[in-house]
Amino acid sequence: MTVTEETLSIGEVSTRTGLSTHTLRFYEQEGLFVDPVRRDSAGRRVFTAQQVEWLLVCSKFRDTGMSLPDIRYYVELVRQGAGNEEERFAVLRRHEAKVRRQVDELQDALGVIEAKVALYARRLAADSADELWRNGPECA
Repeated sequence: MTVTEETLSIGEVSTRTGLSTHTLRFYEQEGLFVDPVRRDSAGRRVFTAQQVEWLLVCSKFRDTGMSLPDIRYYVELVRQGAGNEEERFAVLRRHEAKVRRQVDELQDALGVIEAKVALYARRLAADSADELWRNGPECA
């Protein structure tokens, strides 16, 4: 008896990942899957659970600004198999460093926003909000 791997339609994958069917087709065309996306007897795309898991990782890469060429390069390294793990690690470390810089920048921006919110809260409570911006942005 043969065990068949569960496959998912493009619509099911879209629902599970939050990626549009257009994006899924685009990722396939761009070569962002490690293994080729198979087709059923009617020619429709069918995805494996492993491909769905990869899409979730790939989405996080994209959400954090990893470029398509960098993702494609990482995928190419994975396809090549053993022997390039250090280079894969380097790709991930470079992206990690970039995301850490982004987080630091966002923390700084959040600090400025929190200060402005606190200023508005004080001014509204003191019924002096109409004076805001009278002499500029008052960032302190």
